[in-house]
Amino acid sequence: MPLALLALTVGAFGIGTTEFVIMGLLPRIAADYGVTIPTAGLLVTGYALGVAVGAPLLTVFGTRVSRKRMLMLLMGLFVLGNLLSALAPTFGLMLTGRVIASLAHGSFFGIGSVVAAELVAPDKKAGAIATMFTGLTVANIVGVPLGTFIGQTVGWRTTFAVVAALGVVGLLGIARLVPATPRPEGARLRGELKAFRNPQVLLAMAMTVLGFGGVFAAITYIAPMMTHVAGYADGSVTWLLVLFGVGMFLGNLLGGRFADRALMPLLYAALGGLALVLALFTVTAHHKVLAAITVLLVGALGFATVPPLQKRVLDQAHGAPTLASAVNIGAFNLGNALAAWLGGTVIAAGFGYTSPNWVGAVLAAAALGLALWSAALERRAPADETAEATDAAATTGARVPVHH
Repeated sequence: MPLALLALTVGAFGIGTTEFVIMGLLPRIAADYGVTIPTAGLLVTGYALGVAVGAPLLTVFGTRVSRKRMLMLLMGLFVLGNLLSALAPTFGLMLTGRVIASLAHGSFFGIGSVVAAELVAPDKKAGAIATMFTGLTVANIVGVPLGTFIGQTVGWRTTFAVVAALGVVGLLGIARLVPATPRPEGARLRGELKAFRNPQVLLAMAMTVLGFGGVFAAITYIAPMMTHVAGYADGSVTWLLVLFGVGMFLGNLLGGRFADRALMPLLYAALGGLALVLALFTVTAHHKVLAAITVLLVGALGFATVPPLQKRVLDQAHGAPTLASAVNIGAFNLGNALAAWLGGTVIAAGFGYTSPNWVGAVLAAAALGLALWSAALERRAPADETAEATDAAATTGARVPVHH
């Protein structure tokens, strides 16, 4: 793998830390600002919506500059947002800082996915994308637990200050290691929008929204679920997040390894397994050991879908992949926002801290249904093309080639 992928991985590490560290700090932030847990969950929802909105807008802007320069600008925006979160005197300003930081997220991973895929041979694209996303998964093993520990011992504001420093490191890494490239020739908004005429691109994005949304329905409220239901101490949430990060790391490796060889079967297995495990989480959350194992499995199955879904969008949006890639990253976070909101809604309605797991199970099952539908449409397409060729041949008297 090219050395430039290391720079993308460093940036992904910083972004992954700020995205997921909020989970372990949610109760403390809620207490400091005097808001409820579901209200504090808006920090997750707001971040996710910022990604969904910022991904297409900033990617369109990025067609006017080189990809390296755009990646550097995005990391600068990320640093600014985290500094505001660290200093925010009110919950509203804290939410504003989260949204500002989130604007960089979608475009960074979207543009970064294209850059990573272009650095390697065609049969290594999913592996290159997975390598970049390794920064996101390692963040959950190292960055998020460390940030949670800092937040619980020194204060959550210090956590976000450290995350801003990580962003500076990522910015310097990109400046140093990513090769300078000219602005993509022929990059026009109209050309990029053509990708969205392909139903398979839209189906892949819908799978992204529902599938990864299933993960966030449960993980957003992992701190209150594990402390109030499973009986863990507050300090144990850090190690549970490490388990989640290990699961993400393993799932990402699995997804990167098999997405180039058996993309759709991998999606069937991951989404089906995720739906089942999330449904079981409503039961296993009452037992410490089983809850910990389930957290690991949710991370592994959820992140096993990331490289194949991202690669499927790139494959189906051939010729104009940049905007589609970034929008798909936004789709991950649109799912996160939807799931965090739904999870908070069922908790606020009095269904308990395990109820978001049922929300996640339904979302993952729906994503599996879309995957099966997408595959059915793909199998039908060659038959439709053959039928059209037969009709044309009958009209002109030409022979139709038969492929064995």
